[in-house]
This record gives sequence, C-alpha cells and structure tokens, in this order.
Amino acid sequence: MRHFLRPLLPWFIGGIGVVLAPTVLAAEKMVKVTPLGSHDGEFCSRDRALIFEDPDGTRILYDAGRTVAGPEDERLGKIDVVLVSHLHGDHVGDRHIRQRNAGSCAEPETPVNVLPNTNSVNIALAKNATIITGSEMPKFFAAKLEALGGDPAASKLVRFGGSLKVGGVSITTVPAVHSNGISGAMIGGELGAMLDAAGLTAYAGPPTGYVLTFSNGMEAYLSGDTGITADQESAVRRHYDAKLAVMNIGDTFTTGPTEAAYVMNDLVKPRSVIASHANEAATEEGEVIAGTRTETFIKAAGMPVHVPLSGRTITFGPMGHCQSGC
Repeated sequence: MRHFLRPLLPWFIGGIGVVLAPTVLAAEKMVKVTPLGSHDGEFCSRDRALIFEDPDGTRILYDAGRTVAGPEDERLGKIDVVLVSHLHGDHVGDRHIRQRNAGSCAEPETPVNVLPNTNSVNIALAKNATIITGSEMPKFFAAKLEALGGDPAASKLVRFGGSLKVGGVSITTVPAVHSNGISGAMIGGELGAMLDAAGLTAYAGPPTGYVLTFSNGMEAYLSGDTGITADQESAVRRHYDAKLAVMNIGDTFTTGPTEAAYVMNDLVKPRSVIASHANEAATEEGEVIAGTRTETFIKAAGMPVHVPLSGRTITFGPMGHCQSGC
C-alpha cells in the first residue's frame, strides 16, 4: 500500500497546495479596521478615531479626535500616516481622554487639554508619522510640527483629484460639505486671542473626505463631516468605485441617519458601511440601543452596517465584504 501511494504523494501534496494557497492568500489580503473609542466594546458619543491597516502593514490613523489617549495610548502601535478631515476639535483633538472607560459613554471624560498643539500633531510627532491633509491644512500642521522641533516636511498635501501613496495605500481627498475654521485657542498667542474675542475662526480651506485604495484593491470612502454632495456619486462611486464607506450619521452638524442612508443607498452604493460620528451613546454592552440614530441608520441602509465597537477589529476583503469581526 505504501509503495502504491508513493507516486501519488506529489500530486496529493500539490493538490493540498492548490486548495490551501487561496485561503492563506485571502487571509493575507484583508484590510483591518480598528476603532479607538472612549469605552471598550462600545460605540460612544465622541468616537471618531479609526486605524486602517493595509495587508502590507501600513497603518493609518483617521481623525484621532478626543478618544485616543495621546501618543502613549497603547492601542496605537505603529502609525505611518495621520489623516485629519477638518480642524474641529472633536476630529483633530483639542483635548482627549486620560484613560479609557472614564465617565459615561454619553459623556466621556476628556480632561487632557492639548491646545494649541492638538492630539493629531502630538501623535504624528511621537510616532514619526506623516500628516496628510488637503486644502489649506498642511501649512498649519507643518508650522505646529516645526514649533515642537519636528520636521515640517512631514505634513504633506494631497488636493482633490490628486493622490499620494504611502506604503501600499494610495490616499486622495474628496469634497465634503461642512465648515473648517481654526479656533483661536488652537492658534494661540495674540492672534488667537483676537479671533476668540471677535467670535471668529481662521480659514483652513474646505473640509475634506478621503478615498483610500489599499494594496488588495479595495477602495474605502471616509466621509469626514459632510452633507449630501453630488461628488458622492460622481467621484466616490463612479470614479473611485468605493467598496467600503465610513459615514457620519450624527445629525444637526452633519448628515442625519436617514440622509446618510440615502447617500449610501443612492449615491455611493458601497458593499459595506461603518457608522461614524453618531453623537450618542449608541450601544450598551456592545448591542445597539433601540431608538438611537445608529439603529435608524442600520434599518434604512441597504447594505450591511458595521458598528465600530472600540477595540474590536473588523476585516474586509478586496470587494469590501466583512470577513471577521462583523
């Protein structure tokens, strides 16, 4: 019997290779998305921050905001790129948590004031990461880095229609409809005090969203804070063909849940969407609370909606379908 099987072994082993290789290859080509919120395992009112990890290991922090506990937050690990959609404090990080799970999910404690530097700048400096933004924001971040002894060239520009590649990830900006003023406290000094006294903010150019194209071919649309725009169909869907979307649903300041569902269902049409910027305690013990904006969005969206529970990684394949952590 052993002699009979021996000639078949190369074929048998080769067959196993044919069967196993696609499985191993698929596992290696997943994009990982990890939310960094204020309370472990929950989706809370100030949660904005997400880490995207490309299959090649490139790691991108999107809108660090107030729920990343500064550069020392052990959840960060290696960071190659810091993205900021706009310069409002809840996105760039005017202050931040000292530790996770402090305060309530609805009102997390954010006692650490980091102005005029911002959480995003402090993280980029400590992690030797590149800050990539559009419009007039790169000069602002370059000045912050230089003032702290960093390299101003680590703040890079990518404008609408252009792209910049870091590792295996191509990054471009797309329009968002929102405001993008720099508060006086974020500027500091006499100019900052004068702006605050006048009730004005400094001009930082238009806010942005992003499209990330990963090395496995998946495109992800990060909406930033936005309303409904024609670009969501003409650029994000028709040109970039985004398979995954991160969509703000918070209402009043951005699209509400029904407007966000319209953007997803009729304009962008991704395969999957991650809810973002809900401005509410959306979950309790990891389960979506009835009557929340998050539940409304989940029911109205025509594709799978993934709730970004802090610390729980979700993986996506090349076509934007969730593979684990769903």
